[in-house]
Amino acid sequence: MSANTSGRTMLAAVVNGFGGPERVELAEVPVPRPAAGQVRIRVAAAGLNPVDGAVRAGVFGGDGQQLGLGWEVVGEIDGTGPGVTGWSRGDRVVGLHYGAVKPLGTHAEYVVLDATAVAAAPAAVDVLAAAALPLAGLTAARAVEQLGLAPGSSVLVTGAAGMVGGLAVQLAARAGLVVTALAGPGDEEFVRSLGAAAFVPRGGAPAGAVDGVLDAAVLGGPALALVRDGGVYVGLIPHHAPAAERGIRVEEQEVAPDGELLAELVALADAGALTLRVSEAFPLAEAAKAHERLATPGVRGRIVLTA
Repeated sequence: MSANTSGRTMLAAVVNGFGGPERVELAEVPVPRPAAGQVRIRVAAAGLNPVDGAVRAGVFGGDGQQLGLGWEVVGEIDGTGPGVTGWSRGDRVVGLHYGAVKPLGTHAEYVVLDATAVAAAPAAVDVLAAAALPLAGLTAARAVEQLGLAPGSSVLVTGAAGMVGGLAVQLAARAGLVVTALAGPGDEEFVRSLGAAAFVPRGGAPAGAVDGVLDAAVLGGPALALVRDGGVYVGLIPHHAPAAERGIRVEEQEVAPDGELLAELVALADAGALTLRVSEAFPLAEAAKAHERLATPGVRGRIVLTA
């Protein structure tokens, strides 16, 4: 059961108005209590994602509210709500805290998640790398599944050197797809090491039309144009996919918490089958500085906040 949190407070990174990194501040807030079906996690590390910068900038709204930041977390269960089975205090877990407009996120000393949103933390991956898995991993895995392509089919992954794109390359290759990676000209060696069979520099195009595109770079129409008639396009931002044409199936992928799928990704990470990259780590107290780094072009790998 949950420990008594009466009177306890914690620090959390929040925004109380929209703008640049300077709007990120530390607030002292009550330690959250887990409700039925939830677990409370003492945060060890939490990934900082582009979506956090978008929340800070007001892309998702929420004006006049205090908004919490952070979607992914690795840490130790500190308490459980009524009805939770299979998890106990002291268990190390990773999880996804879905939602752009929320009062508290994972950039805090404690966070409460649904028990179904967590999985046992990787045993063979350090805590910083583990914090880079939930959001990008679940996004990539769901997108590869949505492609619905048979082994041997060709797929172009745009933004292949990014967090989501890099994991998508690996997962698509594991699924038996023939992957062409589109990335910056200096990224060829890296994306080939992930399992890409071919490489196209940014602004280029494959030699022929592909069966599908997983558009991690959100190129939209130009990426759709590279798909054969009757192929498939999967975009990663809801309501931003190009209009279907030439019989192409256009899909939009929206990530969701999924402890079972996350556990499968953890197993792959533990087996050395997934490469997780960390760019830099900042303590929670330097959350605003971490947002400044996030806004710097060319960041490769996840920026992570540590408690």
